[in-house]
Amino acid sequence: MDSPTATLIGILRERVESLRALGDLDEALHAATAAVEKAQQSLSAEYESIDAFADCLELRASVLRELGHFEPARDDYRHAIDQLDGRLDRLDQLGRLYAGLGSAHDSLENVEQAEAAWKNSLDCFERHDPPLLLDVAAMANNLGALRKAAGDLDSAESYYLRALEILYSQLGKDHEETAAVSNNLGALYLAAGYGEQAREMHMMALEVRRELFGDIHPDTAQSHNNLALALLQTGDRSWAKRHFEKSLTAFESLGAQYCDDLEAVSANYCDFLRADGEVGLAEVIDQRVQEKLGRV
Repeated sequence: MDSPTATLIGILRERVESLRALGDLDEALHAATAAVEKAQQSLSAEYESIDAFADCLELRASVLRELGHFEPARDDYRHAIDQLDGRLDRLDQLGRLYAGLGSAHDSLENVEQAEAAWKNSLDCFERHDPPLLLDVAAMANNLGALRKAAGDLDSAESYYLRALEILYSQLGKDHEETAAVSNNLGALYLAAGYGEQAREMHMMALEVRRELFGDIHPDTAQSHNNLALALLQTGDRSWAKRHFEKSLTAFESLGAQYCDDLEAVSANYCDFLRADGEVGLAEVIDQRVQEKLGRV
């Protein structure tokens, strides 16, 4: 690839990133398409031109995903993967491409294809020298979620534990990503009926999230609700009530974009109150939340 062409492609890619940073995704897509076209015009058997073409396809696929255009994003990821054709010197990029491909399939609800792509991504990140451990953890977390949704709780646990081990060693116990995987493990254990393990995972996640974000934050509010559900399984009903209240208060303060979360927490809390004989309080809370949601 000649120098002027490489320079132009570089300028176009910088323009894409600038437009993305400004939130102008439609114009970013035009610039990304121009970069893809220019790289394709210069495509040859040389690695330099192949790499430039794959880079531009990856960039456009990312913009397409941000715009919610998952089918063309999937096609760009697949095309870029085909260009690199299993090259060992590009394992990091192949891992990213398979990760993006899996996310596009996941958004399209193509579960089997998403799982296959994320497994390929994990494999690329593992085979990289040195292994890209944080990326391995991200893919393991994704695969854990898919296996949990499929009802394969044993495999899901294996993936989540792998992610937690990496994040704990690389980022520490007080990092938000470590807390996120602890939360996912807690949800898995709750679904499997392991109340004590669920309680500990959710307690760990909540402690970190309160320290990092405070109480009025969606992640912290989620952890309060999840811990309350785990506490019900371990028989700590009075403590569960306090955490339901904290979750409800937080989601009520967070605004309309969290109305689904507010409704779910309210349903959990009101079910708990009715089971404890506090029917009147449950009705008061339900009425208040319905008014908040604009349904009364």
